Amino acid sequence: MSPQPSLSTARLLLRPFSPDDAPALQKLVGDKEIASTTLNIPHPYEDGMAERWIETHEPNWVDGRLAVFAIVEPAAGLVGAISLRIEHAHKRAEAGYWIGVPFWGRGYASEALVALIDFGFNHLGLNRIHASHLTRNPASGRVMVKAGMKYEGRRRQHFLKWEKFEDVELYGILRSDVSSATLS
Repeated sequence: MSPQPSLSTARLLLRPFSPDDAPALQKLVGDKEIASTTLNIPHPYEDGMAERWIETHEPNWVDGRLAVFAIVEPAAGLVGAISLRIEHAHKRAEAGYWIGVPFWGRGYASEALVALIDFGFNHLGLNRIHASHLTRNPASGRVMVKAGMKYEGRRRQHFLKWEKFEDVELYGILRSDVSSATLS
């Protein structure tokens, strides 16, 4: 597979992470509010975790399993991360993202998710992209709706997060949901 590309939006650059991103990544993702509303981010986020996580990206891209992008706002630098966990056999992927707390409420997640969906359909040839959020994090659901995803249901007590069962809301978008004018 060719090197992972970078994507541009009106305000953002989505690019592969580099080892130089590790300090900013650790500071942003180490916030307990980020870990609280995501399934796989531990807290505390200890030294070395950012570097080890970044090292997994290229092999996973080469194997066709995962595309992870740093979300960069040129003036502010790293503001978050967004990814697609790819299932080629079914032509689908699961999107996941987080934005650092200082950058909440600026529309960065929605803007990045729109670009990621376009990438999934146009570059990867996917048919479906889905995502989910913990029910207690409705802002993430608003991001998904703004990006064109449709609500598909709720899984009750689906995840165990910090010794508490959590409901999860499910969203998805199909290639056929996107206007043919927007598909290249």
